[in-house]
Amino acid sequence: MSVDEARLNAFMEKFIGDIGAVMHAATVVVGDELGLYKALAEKPMTVAVLAAKTHTDERYLREWLSAQAASGYVDYDAGSGQFSLNEEQAYALAQEGSPAFIPGAFQIAVAQFRAIPKMIDIFRNGRGLGWHEHDPALFHGTERFFRPGYAAHLVSEWIPALDGMAARLKAGAMVADVGCGHGASTIIMAQAFPSSRFVGFDYHEPSVRHAAEAARRAGVAERVRFEVASAKDYGGKDYDWWRCSTACSHDMATRSARRATCARPCAPMARG
Repeated sequence: MSVDEARLNAFMEKFIGDIGAVMHAATVVVGDELGLYKALAEKPMTVAVLAAKTHTDERYLREWLSAQAASGYVDYDAGSGQFSLNEEQAYALAQEGSPAFIPGAFQIAVAQFRAIPKMIDIFRNGRGLGWHEHDPALFHGTERFFRPGYAAHLVSEWIPALDGMAARLKAGAMVADVGCGHGASTIIMAQAFPSSRFVGFDYHEPSVRHAAEAARRAGVAERVRFEVASAKDYGGKDYDWWRCSTACSHDMATRSARRATCARPCAPMARG
């Protein structure tokens, strides 16, 4: 075998970047779960102070902070020995719901690794991998990652792009949100259009329960309900608008479900 050393070195440089990103993803999830980013966003802290505030082990925390600083995800001041988040880092890592909030994306990445045994199986047997068969980190990560985009663009840009739809929703309409997931976009629409009513459908029962509780907390439960139903058999016909989440079609394990979703009038949007 004849190996071009220059091409090999170039490939290995790409590998080093990729494996660094893979390994770093787990540390971001840990920091998010333990509330480390949110704590650092409050003020600069030494390892000892942050450990006490977050009830974490100082020795492990020192290694985590050092790795985060080396990756540019936190700042470090050698003079004071303090770690901190600058405004941009805090906006992306600690401010839940900001348009740049990214921890949810890392949760999605974790879920993909947990699904590897199932992926290997479906490569061999050719069947689909249903949304319900994934790790719960995917459901929560998807909502957290996409919700900021909905909040920033759904009401102000995407709905106005549909001729006459904003006016109909303001006047009062009945909307079916098919493939609603955790109901983030459904609730945002309900908050923006108090004269309209919304029904979210998803075949994943845990997501439907989560959505119903989120609607209750948001104070829109009287105008929003969520039901367990697939894209093929959800009930009701008298809707003014079907907001079909066609970007979730790749999560549907059967072709008939994908056809059922895509056959209805819809505004393309990701699952959330």
